[in-house]
Amino acid sequence: MKRVITFGTFDVFHLGHLRILQRAKEMGDYLIVGMSTDHLNFSKKGKYPVYSEEERMEIIKSIRYVDEVFYEESLERKGEYLKKYRADILVMGDDWKGKFDVYSSLCQVIYLPRTPSISTTQIIEKIQKPCQ
Repeated sequence: MKRVITFGTFDVFHLGHLRILQRAKEMGDYLIVGMSTDHLNFSKKGKYPVYSEEERMEIIKSIRYVDEVFYEESLERKGEYLKKYRADILVMGDDWKGKFDVYSSLCQVIYLPRTPSISTTQIIEKIQKPCQ
């Protein structure tokens, strides 16, 4: 069985999120998702996600492509997570290209193109923009 793992915050879930999960699942038999905790997101971006980690966990668990989800508590523990979940393939968006190559001794590392013109930041800005 080929095990695929990916990581993300998955806040304000959108089509780009769905497509990376779908494409990651197509690369193997079992898809594992490491979802950033609220604390980790705050330490990375200086802000908390719109949706709480519990809400985001429920959303990700409900996606048919996802077999297992866990809380990613630290960026420094990526290698540990890859070993613990026995990942054969690590899939990330190509905005991270090269950043995870250090793990290529543990598993295959694949960067997928992002869905064009979609990002959580853009969606939030669009929502906040007053009607014109």
